[in-house]
Amino acid sequence: MIVKMSRYDIVLFAEQSDDFLALLRQTGLVDITASGWEPTEQDRQLLTDIESYRKAVSWLETFAKSDSMRRDAKPYADGGEAYAAYVEAQQRKAALAGDAARLSKMADEIEPWGEFSAENGANLSRAGVVLRYFTAQTSAFDAVAEEWSGRYTVVEINRTSSTVYFVVAAAPDEEVSIDAQEIKAPAMDYRAARVEAAKAQASIAELDADFSRCAASVEAIRARLHELTVRMQNVKIRGTATEAADGSLIVMEGWAEKETSARVDALLDGYPNVVYIKEDPTPEDNTPVKLKNNRFARVFELIGSLYALPKYGTLDLTPFFAPFYMLFFAICLNDAGYGLVLLLAGLLLLKKGGASLKRAAWLTVICGGATALFGFFSNSFFGLSISKVPMFAGFHFINFQQDFFSISLALGVVQILLGLLINICMTTRLFGLRHALGTLGWFLLILSCCLASGLSLLNEAWVIPGFTMGSPAFLAMAGLGVVLMLFFNSPGKNIFVNFGSGLWNTYNNVTGLLSDVLSYIRLFAIGLSGGVLALVFNSLALGMTGLDGDLSASPWWAIALQVVGASIILLIGHGINLFMSTISSLVHPMRLTFVEFYKNAGFEMGTRSFEPLRNDDIK
Repeated sequence: MIVKMSRYDIVLFAEQSDDFLALLRQTGLVDITASGWEPTEQDRQLLTDIESYRKAVSWLETFAKSDSMRRDAKPYADGGEAYAAYVEAQQRKAALAGDAARLSKMADEIEPWGEFSAENGANLSRAGVVLRYFTAQTSAFDAVAEEWSGRYTVVEINRTSSTVYFVVAAAPDEEVSIDAQEIKAPAMDYRAARVEAAKAQASIAELDADFSRCAASVEAIRARLHELTVRMQNVKIRGTATEAADGSLIVMEGWAEKETSARVDALLDGYPNVVYIKEDPTPEDNTPVKLKNNRFARVFELIGSLYALPKYGTLDLTPFFAPFYMLFFAICLNDAGYGLVLLLAGLLLLKKGGASLKRAAWLTVICGGATALFGFFSNSFFGLSISKVPMFAGFHFINFQQDFFSISLALGVVQILLGLLINICMTTRLFGLRHALGTLGWFLLILSCCLASGLSLLNEAWVIPGFTMGSPAFLAMAGLGVVLMLFFNSPGKNIFVNFGSGLWNTYNNVTGLLSDVLSYIRLFAIGLSGGVLALVFNSLALGMTGLDGDLSASPWWAIALQVVGASIILLIGHGINLFMSTISSLVHPMRLTFVEFYKNAGFEMGTRSFEPLRNDDIK
């Protein structure tokens, strides 16, 4: 659900603002509006510094965990000094890395010319002999080498399958006219270039001492980052606050959760020279949004946040799409073995990932567990049939390939109907029932058709007595839906306008709903393709290694080699399939949620989340 908010208009002396904001950070309860802020050139530099400090902290934290970190490094006394040392060391490292790459590339390019002395070449030049360096294709060189040798002094230096490297000895002003690619004379031989490249790499390694001192000072750098961020927040708030009384007063807009607003009231009442007005948000306000759900739905807030938060005053759809998303993920992955792998990965992430990855870890655990359970009932374990295990021989498994095409469509209809019902309830709550009658008509018409004929398509025994196509109950329910959608779709307009609008909406809604329902076929298609690939990799592993043949005459060591080879193929094949199928299982249910479900549920997007000022927000 969306947490209820209280709005505060706060008036205080401008000179108090920094101290007042520092107090709000200590409480961590108030979000101060800072939208519409336009940074100055000085502010942009401050933003650049903050981002640079953040990158420095992240890089140094990673470096501190590496083997290059020297544990006895002495930290700097000041965070600014440590950051300056880090920047200087990074610049030196970048320059040295560029030199090393350039010299290594040069060594590779001049190695075909072999070992030579640049000094001897200079002595020859002073003596009136200039060496000109050429390359040519091997076939072209062989075809004209004799002709060139008749006109010039040509010496072949090296030869590969495709290229010949040669020099021409000529006088300083002599024109050499041959059909070959002339290159600049090397400044050194490849041995010297490699030595210089190695020296540059060694110098990079020596910088570990400087980086170790900076890493030992990472807390001081983080403290400096916090100071800069606090200053930036103050600048933004002061820049968007309204000035009054010739700039001596400022007016801030703040937000707090309604359940904690009494603590905010007490804080404001106790702060000197502060006047505030507290009221409930209006639809015109850009109210920040905070979600509060149960432990299960809270995990799926991570999925919803990838699209947008709901608008304040509407409905949080997370508890409604969470079970569907879990089920859709399981259908798409559709293998108990793959589900167990994800379940174990999620448990490992819970143990090793830290607090920042806790929600992602729980999402992996839930979706992996659901996939393992669904994969068992659909008779698949790494592409193998579970029913072939004697203890499960009498168990009734789902025939995915035969049954789930229609089940996928049925799940789509159920989720779309749920979306329409949510839309009806929200519209009724916000604007009154008469504005929801058109949508209610569509809901009744679709529901009546599904109950009368759709159930029997899934199972011939699923027939509601007295509610079939042509029965009075069906005709009454469907007729009511048609009347509502044709004549009550636009409150306040005359019946003819409503009828015309209803006819036009009928075409749009029929085509739209049909495409929405058909989109759910992707659940069946993705689940089927992953299962087929798993079978293919199993057959490939057994066929290529011969394990599917008669092994009675094979020695034990040959069978062992076959098993090793099959294991490698299975590991690579199922690893690829698990990776690709997991991505598909993550993305396509997300698409069904954000497009089909959100659209039919009337989802409205919020523009900002509730982010109260805190002292511990820089980590």
